[in-house]
Amino acid sequence: MEMTTTDSLKEQLMATDPEFRELAREHGRYEARLTELSALAYPNDEEQLEEITLKKKKLAIKDQMHSIILQYQKDHSSSH
Repeated sequence: MEMTTTDSLKEQLMATDPEFRELAREHGRYEARLTELSALAYPNDEEQLEEITLKKKKLAIKDQMHSIILQYQKDHSSSH
């Protein structure tokens, strides 16, 4: 699948699917916080643990978003 097709599909789901939209927002919040944490020169133990936890949560959300995309494609495919 081409990247542009996936991008346009994500945009369509952002517009039409509240669950997908919320997952994308949450993914963005995690991404922003991870950027903040990675900018720290000397993160403490709590910050290091938060970074690990956020990376796992972000990956789980990405998997959920991917599942929604695959289900959408399956539901809207003309054949196969």
